[in-house]
Amino acid sequence: MNALKPKHQRLVLVVLALVALVGAGLLAAYALRNQASYFYLPEQMLADPPEVGQAVRLGGMVEEGSLHTAADGITLTFAVTGNDGSRVPVRFSGIAPDLFVEGSGVVAEGRLGADGTFVADNLLAKHDENYVPRELQGMEQHQAAKMAEETTVGLE
Repeated sequence: MNALKPKHQRLVLVVLALVALVGAGLLAAYALRNQASYFYLPEQMLADPPEVGQAVRLGGMVEEGSLHTAADGITLTFAVTGNDGSRVPVRFSGIAPDLFVEGSGVVAEGRLGADGTFVADNLLAKHDENYVPRELQGMEQHQAAKMAEETTVGLE
């Protein structure tokens, strides 16, 4: 390396640094590709299902009347429906979130089983965007605004 002029030494170092940077990026992308969790709607999962055992997310609405608890008390079976009426059966073992009810939105993380049932490892319940605290339910809008104003006055 001493035979090279300082200008060329810098150029070689820059090229080596760029090669190392690109290599690190490719290595990181390769390592993370198995960790990626794709999101499917029920209609997408039925039309083009993922490979059996591949980690994915399934999002939709919990079908009314489909939620059943097994005798063990922790295994839930239900169906997730899409906008077009398509439905995917789901099985989950564990403690469901408090907001998880029929007719609510849900994102299930898990894998598609060989029998077509989605086996969920985790459930994420979506709440209604029109959330109102229990204390303010049934109040007129001006009453709720007055109560909120009184509450914030004490915080100043």
